[in-house]
Parts: sequence; C-alpha cells; structure tokens
Amino acid sequence: MRHRHALLSLVSLTLLAACRESKVESYRVPKEKPEELPPGMAAGGSPGAPAAPGSMDMASTTVPTASGSDLTWTAPAHWKAKPAAAMRKGSFTVPGDNGAEADLSITAFPGDVGGELANLNRWRGQIQLAPLSEGDLRGVTTRIEQHGLTFIVVDFANTDAAGPRRILGAIVPYNNATWFFKLTGPDALVAREKPAFLAFLQTISAPAPAAP
Repeated sequence: MRHRHALLSLVSLTLLAACRESKVESYRVPKEKPEELPPGMAAGGSPGAPAAPGSMDMASTTVPTASGSDLTWTAPAHWKAKPAAAMRKGSFTVPGDNGAEADLSITAFPGDVGGELANLNRWRGQIQLAPLSEGDLRGVTTRIEQHGLTFIVVDFANTDAAGPRRILGAIVPYNNATWFFKLTGPDALVAREKPAFLAFLQTISAPAPAAP
C-alpha cells in the first residue's frame, strides 16, 4: 500500500513539473479591416444622402451597390481570388515575400458617390496621407481611355509611416455608377506589383451589347 501511494505521489509530481515547464503559445491573426463607405453614401440609405456618424464601417450596414451589367476583367495568374465579401464585386490576395500580402478590392456604387476628389482623399486617409485640393488632382492622376471606359489612375505611398503603405487605384465611371479598383498593402510589395496592376486594368471592359 505504501509503495502504491509513493508511486502515485511520484507520478503527480512528474505531471506537475511537466505542466510548469510547458509553454502555451498563441498567435493573433489580424482581422481584415472593413471597407469604408465612399463619400455621400449613407448607411442603409441612398446615394447622395449624408453619411451618418460612424457609418464608415460596411461590415454591418446595408449599402446599395451598382446594379445592371458588370464590368469584366482577367486577373494575373499569381493573384489569389478570395471568397465574395460584403460590398465587393471582386477580391484578390496578392502574395509577397516572407508572408507579406496586398489586397485587391473591386467595388461599385450608384452615381458619383462624392466625386473624384473626395474618393481619392478617402484613399489617402487610409494610409495616413494629407488630403489633396482640387488644384492637386492634375499632378497626381493619370487618365486612360480604353475599351470605351475612362480610368482615373493614382499611385499613393506613405513611406514615412511605421510599416510603409501604398495604394494603387483606379476609378472608372460606368453605366451611371462608379467602379473602384484598389490594390493596397506594404509599400515594396505594391510597388513591385504595379506593372501587373496596370496590365490588369487593360483587361477591364464592358460586356458587349446584346444582339437585337
């Protein structure tokens, strides 16, 4: 009996020591930031209505997206399509080195949703850049006409911030709506992807009209 108690005590002490020596490791996966409402889009409202305080988070709001025929595109082979998300017409992950990733989002909303300047400043705010004035637009935008569409293309980088960020974006008016194509992520990765992004834009087109 004494031997049994001694054996049980030894086992208990061994297990306790093992528990003390073991380390529990946990990993925190960053949560994907929700999309932001374009200027002039009210949560649950109509285009042109003033946005309500706190309505910039699309995760739990109902916002009208562009209806009717959609634009089409062909993404680069190394971009990885992501499952459909709220407000997005398309979504891709762009892989980089050492686990780095950039995000390509495609959204569309009725009307001009605040206009060119307001939407470009919305993008600049996402990477902590100062807003532009109307007179600045010509120096920071490139306009491309192709496939019957007008593309307003920008390249914004904040290299001064901790963890430098960059946005390559294109705004495309189409069929009484405004389409947004935005690649955002680490500065070096997005800069490296610029040729692929511009080639991607060249594939964007409107569907052919239906035969009579």
